[in-house]
Amino acid sequence: MGAMKLFNKSRGHEVAGEVRLARTFLERTLGLMGKKSMVEGSTLWIQGSRFIPCNSIHTCFMNFSIDAVFVDRELKVRAVYRDLKPWRMTAPVRGAQSVFELPGGTLSASPVEVGDQLHVGA
Repeated sequence: MGAMKLFNKSRGHEVAGEVRLARTFLERTLGLMGKKSMVEGSTLWIQGSRFIPCNSIHTCFMNFSIDAVFVDRELKVRAVYRDLKPWRMTAPVRGAQSVFELPGGTLSASPVEVGDQLHVGA
């Protein structure tokens, strides 16, 4: 399988050319903590489960700002956070199942808004 990409179907553009998954408890817990930066054009998709959704995040122990896009099971955008600085926390997002974490400023060049339909694929 080729590299997965994140697309905004509602606006007709690519948001990230590389999607990295965080599914396990350890991957979800560590996320981007301790990393020096993110590669431009990449995203970390922190996936929730049916029983434990990923409907909020924190940026403790992070060294850079991120943009965050919370989505439901169908990848419809429920909330968007731009330029979330280190040592911050989001409120729980109603209906969110997972979150895409992107380098800070990504959403300025590739807009994503609440209600947009996203897609992950090759």
